[in-house]
Amino acid sequence: MKMEYKQVIVLREDLKISIGKMIAQACHASLEASEKARAGNPAAWNEWRMQGAKKVVLKARDLRHLIELYRKAVELDLPCALIRDMGLTEVPPGTVTALGIGPAESSRIDKVTGNLPLLK
Repeated sequence: MKMEYKQVIVLREDLKISIGKMIAQACHASLEASEKARAGNPAAWNEWRMQGAKKVVLKARDLRHLIELYRKAVELDLPCALIRDMGLTEVPPGTVTALGIGPAESSRIDKVTGNLPLLK
């Protein structure tokens, strides 16, 4: 059976930001985590791309929850990126907004994010 790959983006649900801002933060998280994954494991990154570059967007309760997820991802040696906003528009500078994990094996990412709800 072929290994399945995906990327997960986690956004904080406690931030009161516009949809456009959320999308921008998700894009930052996706790009940063993807670059780390490509540098660390180009073969896995290429396989993810060949499989359609699957992405799943989930939500964390708040900053504490997002940091806890980040630490778990780091402990599992998953490529990940914690995003801090520049503070030019809707939030103060340095506000942690999002987390990108992967691309990596879906089963490994699920150990960190498998019980989180989808962003709706």
